Amino acid sequence: MAWGVNCRLHHPSPGSQPRETAPKDVDLTLLPPQYHDLARVFAKEPTTKLPPHRPYDLEIRLQPGTTPPRGRLFSLSPAETQAMDAYINEALQKGFIRHSTSPGAAGFFFVKKKEGDLRPCIDYRGLNKITIRDRHPLPLMSTALDATAQATLFTKLDLRSAYNLIRIKEGEEWKTAFITPTGHYEYLVMPFGLCNSPAVFQRFITDVLRDMLGRWVFVYLDDILIYSRTAEEHTQHVRAVLSRLLEHDLFCKLEKCAFHQESTSFLGFIISSQGLRMDPQKVQAVAQWPLPKTLKQLQSFLGFCNFYRRFIRNFSALASPLTSLTKTTNQPRPFRLSPEAVAAFHELVRRFVSEPILLHPDLTRPFIVEVDASETGAGAVLSQRGQDSKLHPCAFFSRKFSPTQQNYGVGDRELLAIKWALEEWRQWLLGTPTPFLIWTDHQNLIHIQTARQLNPRQARWALFFEPYNFHIAYRPGSKNLKADALSRQHTQDPRPPEPRSILPTERFLAALQWPLEASIRAALPADPAPPETPPNRLYVPAVCRQEALRWGHSSRLAGHQGQARTLQFLRRALWWPSMRKDVREYTAACDTCARSKSSTQPGAGELQPLPVPKRPWSHIGVDFVTGLPAADQLDTILTITDRFSKAVHLVAMAGLPTAKKTAELLLDHVVRLHGFPQDVVSDRGPQFISRFWKAFCRLVGASASLSSGYHPQTNGQTERANQQLGRYLRCFASSQPSTWPRYLLWAELSHNLQTSSATGLSPFETCYGYQTP
Repeated sequence: MAWGVNCRLHHPSPGSQPRETAPKDVDLTLLPPQYHDLARVFAKEPTTKLPPHRPYDLEIRLQPGTTPPRGRLFSLSPAETQAMDAYINEALQKGFIRHSTSPGAAGFFFVKKKEGDLRPCIDYRGLNKITIRDRHPLPLMSTALDATAQATLFTKLDLRSAYNLIRIKEGEEWKTAFITPTGHYEYLVMPFGLCNSPAVFQRFITDVLRDMLGRWVFVYLDDILIYSRTAEEHTQHVRAVLSRLLEHDLFCKLEKCAFHQESTSFLGFIISSQGLRMDPQKVQAVAQWPLPKTLKQLQSFLGFCNFYRRFIRNFSALASPLTSLTKTTNQPRPFRLSPEAVAAFHELVRRFVSEPILLHPDLTRPFIVEVDASETGAGAVLSQRGQDSKLHPCAFFSRKFSPTQQNYGVGDRELLAIKWALEEWRQWLLGTPTPFLIWTDHQNLIHIQTARQLNPRQARWALFFEPYNFHIAYRPGSKNLKADALSRQHTQDPRPPEPRSILPTERFLAALQWPLEASIRAALPADPAPPETPPNRLYVPAVCRQEALRWGHSSRLAGHQGQARTLQFLRRALWWPSMRKDVREYTAACDTCARSKSSTQPGAGELQPLPVPKRPWSHIGVDFVTGLPAADQLDTILTITDRFSKAVHLVAMAGLPTAKKTAELLLDHVVRLHGFPQDVVSDRGPQFISRFWKAFCRLVGASASLSSGYHPQTNGQTERANQQLGRYLRCFASSQPSTWPRYLLWAELSHNLQTSSATGLSPFETCYGYQTP
């Protein structure tokens, strides 16, 4: 039978074996009696000798055509010189270094430890820049800590001089050369500071303990954690690990080991059977952290806090004022914290000293995922029921939406929040034996798993959701407080957003009403109409004029028109004495118009207008608006313009149509409603120069007029209609570009109700002989 871990698990008790004499440099009072026969694994003396060559020796592969650079020779103080001499003499005596004639040389200096001692450091940055990286991974902390969920006892081991137990591959030693004021040396063992040292050692220790990893051992470089459910089992596990280390000439630092603990500090966490919490020593360090005064100090603070972000609710939102200062474009000169950043710093410090213990995720019990999405961010809480049948948090998650994601519809934002949560906790939620529950405050999502029609984005996400075994349940926002708070921490507006439906507005039918009229009539008793009020117009009291201007200029029906059109639009039903002046000032100060409109002033030159038609819809222009944000696969608009009345029809479609499809749209939106046209002006797109289009125009009795190449002004009225359409959509859909189709009906109606400067009538009135109220 091969000698292995299974044999050692059934190792006879130490009392039945000949007792091995403990090394003189091992203090047995620090070691539990059941491990005294393995005391040699804690000896110091073996680590003072040159270790043997192994298959894991460090090879320093350089990029082609490069050689190790010569570094700086650092000046040392008398105390540092004394420490350097002691270090060099000891390393030479152990055989860890030797004199070198290498062409390269790294600088040698000291840094002060917390205890005040001096630690030797070698500046290998130049060598690391030209070294081909070893990509062997370090273990994920989250996965490792989850493995301890069922454990009740823990033992922590710390390897002694771990890196120095790995040799430099023979022939590679010259690349590690360093210089001091007293000489030129090179390493025979692996030193600190080389970029591949962690990967090499992790590969070595992983192979040494491979059959135990994930079962009762977790190892991160030179830190080893042994975890077990029972005392008897734990003793067997510890003995197996210590024996394996001895077998490979690896030794532990007894004074830094801890045996048979119910809770232990490991890699910055306190691990126990109850769950995880932050190391109090680390928390104390944060509580005493001074306010950062430089960018480097701020980055150091944020890096430290980020290590514990899984414990902090709303971490990304809380830290946002601080993280924004780390971006080059946002850094003030000189560096200083804004009031918001100072408040965020103090709030983070407060959260560090008050956060609760996180429950160990138990893969044998169902999970509950609570999600919520606000206008600007998503939040989620992973929970399980504890022994007390109450919900306890296992982890928190929050994340800000990008500007593009903020434009998603409310349903897609909620789905994105679910997707992010499943990605964050994939290791726990993928492949669960029992379905986990997702709580959302968006009722429409409970049918997402059985929906027959999905938009393209939802269809992509549906493929992501497929491997997960879950149910979605509706929970009102008033009860979904934890996730709701996480998501809404990302917004700076303290007011709760108005509830929004996942269905577009145009899907609902209701009686139309004009709230402005009700407001005006309620204000008339206090400010009655003067005698000069024109007949058939409603006088607007002073308190209602701002609201009237908003309706006449900024509403969907008005469409942010210019001064003249806004005035004409208002004059159809309303009046007050200073109407022209107020409209001029209001339109000139409109921020939306300033950001969304461009100049339409034509260039100088002689105009060659097209002939004036004699009836509506006898002469039309057609064109396409392309490149719009995709919304339910719609990304193109067909614009049809009547040159006589200036009326338009707008048709949303998926991509540019063929000539046949264009002809069908013309029959449906023009011929069916207005009769056959006599002339159709278009650009030279492939639809309009095809044989089919020419044959179609010939059959309906219309001439097909094509605009000049690179001269869209030939179809000027249609181009102008496209410009007005673009301004309208920018005014109403710029914050959520993918919602543009819901505004298309209103854009067409707004255009057709505005008075044309050429005719003095609105297109609607020109076509139908009356103006709609």
